[in-house]
Amino acid sequence: MSPTDLPLELSVEDVQALRASGAPFLLLDCREPDEHSTASLPGALLIPMREISERLATLEPHRDGRIVVHCHHGGRSLRVTQFLRQRGFARTQNMAGGIDAWSLRIDPSVPRY
Repeated sequence: MSPTDLPLELSVEDVQALRASGAPFLLLDCREPDEHSTASLPGALLIPMREISERLATLEPHRDGRIVVHCHHGGRSLRVTQFLRQRGFARTQNMAGGIDAWSLRIDPSVPRY
């Protein structure tokens, strides 16, 4: 599978399986800091959507790696995913349903808001 063949979106179950497999990837949280302080996923890097363009250098080491972006419900992260793909981060994918779906279907200990 070439990098551009990766689906644009992954389910929360797909992301859980990816984590469990030990495969290397960056989990990118594009929510706001107050949302992150309410609920977060271990190991996720927080870069709010409004800061992505000015903080691309932070993501540069992951340019050729896999990046999974999440937000609250999946809308902002889909936009960030498309933005990063347009800038050459070809292996970027959106976690459909966001952290809310993660809380509902994977880990109910993650607070819903």
